[in-house]
Amino acid sequence: MNDAVRSMYQPPAAADLDHRVLREHVASVYAGHTATTCAHMCFAIAIGIFGYFHIDSTHHLLMIGMVAAVVLMHMHALFAPRWTPDVPLSESHHWARRYSGIVTLMSVITALPCALFLVLIQSPALSTVLIVVIMVSWTRAVRARWPLKRAMFGCGIPMMGGLILALIWQGGALNWFLALFSFANLILTLREGVMQNKRLTASLVLQFENEALAAQLRERVAAVERASAEKTRFLAAASHDLRQPMHAIALFGAAMENALHDHPERTNAQRLMRAVDALGASLDTMLDVSHLDAGVVASEPQALELDALLLVLNQTFTPYAEQKGLQLRIRASGVWVRSDIQLLFRLLSNLVDNALKYTQEGGVTVVARRRADKVWLEVRDTGVGIAPEQLSRIFEEFYQIDNPGRDRARGLGIGLSIVKRLSHLMSHPIEVHSRPGRGTHFRVVLPQVDAAITAPADLLLDEPENPTHRSLAVPNLPGPVLLIDDEAEIRLAMAALLRAHAVDVVAVTDESHAVEALTHPDAKSSPFSMLLCDYRLADGGDGLEVGLRLLERFQLDIPLLLITGETAPQQLRRARSSGVPMLFKPVSAAALLQAMAELTSITGRARNFSPSARYFRDPSPFP
Repeated sequence: MNDAVRSMYQPPAAADLDHRVLREHVASVYAGHTATTCAHMCFAIAIGIFGYFHIDSTHHLLMIGMVAAVVLMHMHALFAPRWTPDVPLSESHHWARRYSGIVTLMSVITALPCALFLVLIQSPALSTVLIVVIMVSWTRAVRARWPLKRAMFGCGIPMMGGLILALIWQGGALNWFLALFSFANLILTLREGVMQNKRLTASLVLQFENEALAAQLRERVAAVERASAEKTRFLAAASHDLRQPMHAIALFGAAMENALHDHPERTNAQRLMRAVDALGASLDTMLDVSHLDAGVVASEPQALELDALLLVLNQTFTPYAEQKGLQLRIRASGVWVRSDIQLLFRLLSNLVDNALKYTQEGGVTVVARRRADKVWLEVRDTGVGIAPEQLSRIFEEFYQIDNPGRDRARGLGIGLSIVKRLSHLMSHPIEVHSRPGRGTHFRVVLPQVDAAITAPADLLLDEPENPTHRSLAVPNLPGPVLLIDDEAEIRLAMAALLRAHAVDVVAVTDESHAVEALTHPDAKSSPFSMLLCDYRLADGGDGLEVGLRLLERFQLDIPLLLITGETAPQQLRRARSSGVPMLFKPVSAAALLQAMAELTSITGRARNFSPSARYFRDPSPFP
């Protein structure tokens, strides 16, 4: 039991544990009470009948009376009140004493006719046979009472004691030998019974302690799950609240950057946007975790040529490695694996990015090795390494080694947490080995497959591109855009940005105002070309439902685009299942205009709900 488990485990109270153990012992003896009592009564009757025909007739009446007393006592034991599972735990001692008393009395009454018969019989052969029969029956009766020591002694000593005294009374070498043998059998049987009772008691104590430990572990797991759920809700709420002003800043900044195109202050505007992009990237990283926890990311494994992915990986990270003065070696392998190329690329990107961040000299090597039907894809670095006691924590969220000052250049500490989630999602085991000061070695185990004749077109991986640096794709809209957002600042920023790119926009706060705009005479002469809607509206309004209702009510054959700062897992699953395209705040001007351009290029409302369309992808690298 490790220290963590010990700290959360407190053994049950001794008194309560004793009562529970005794209750189980009482339940055990009462479970076989009827069968044992009937067998014991039949044995006594058989001994009486046998003795009746082998003793002097002057003692027949005495023998009949003793057998009758035995039968009456056993009948009383059969029909007397007995313990049931409904008996309170605190009464276990009472029922243990009651059962022991009944068993002792039955043993005493049964011992009398058996001892009398041995005294009255004159045949040594019959005496020997009778002793053997008595000892066999007695041993079986004692074993049935092992769970209760008092009942075991009460059953064993009177019966065997009467037999031993009768043999000594008769005298003679044979009887004394048999008496000695019976005494030895009594001691050994009771000794074994005491040991068995200890084993049973210890087993029950261990069982109840384990049950108590399991119950406490379940409570602790439930508490951890509640804490995790609360953390997820907190992050989702915090992310949403942060994304709202960030979205407005990004839009106002883009509009200002466009307005200052030929002005000297444009440099400061560009710097502002770079800072906004950095903060947006941090929020998107948190969104990636929410995506994975929400279960909205699905793995679609297919046969892929690993070298094609490694080539893009090399193109992506070589500039960063050169900037740090490091060597990035990515070796071609010629192997094919079965995996999801987008998710595998993200997993490897996080590993390589993490390796470069924590490497100051030398470099990073990425290599694939064949091992039977598996492929070991390894990422090795010559960085600071990881101490053994920290290896188990590196996949935790926000945990960073040797970064007490939270240097932003080293990220948020979420990359390896995403790696762990992705490896679990794709069923690609990941291993890590490290030596402090010597570097770290990550290994991803992939299934190897035969080379495919042709690679599916949707597996071609484009080099990642920063949306803020791509050329602006201005949508060609024949009519205005209807924007629904409950926050005034965002409405102003969106309107300013779109109008700066010659896109007319009508901004409203809710569904009722949207209905007014759609029924306005201007909407008939110049119909709306697109509906932009915030996912979370005021007073609990649902932008997804509002947008779909408007499209249905007015029979609009125009695209619907959701824009949201929502990151709660259940909301992400719901939005994902609807098939409506969605952008996550803060949305850059380039990403917004690009999504609008792609939506307008698709004809027909049916394709507006095709989940495979590119504009359905979130701004994170996840599909």
